Amino acid sequence: MKRTYPKHIAAIIDDAMNRAGLSEGLNDRRAAAVWVEVVGPAINRYTLRRYVDRGVMHVYLSSAPLKSELSMNRPALIAAINKAVGAEVVTDLIIH
Repeated sequence: MKRTYPKHIAAIIDDAMNRAGLSEGLNDRRAAAVWVEVVGPAINRYTLRRYVDRGVMHVYLSSAPLKSELSMNRPALIAAINKAVGAEVVTDLIIH
């Protein structure tokens, strides 16, 4: 009989999600959830809605100057979101 070593519950759940083909949808939701951590509460205050669709994160903001400033920092935001999720989930960021 093959000997197995103990695993963390998170690793077991990740394995099950990967086998079921659900990890992509979960990563999309994780990317939308970490927006608050990446930009902080001051910027998140102006966020109306955010979601990821086919690798593109859509963020709706209520402040035009903030939209302009964040648009200039898109590559850094994409990298920070993907790093926080732990996977290459977001390929583009569209700020509405």
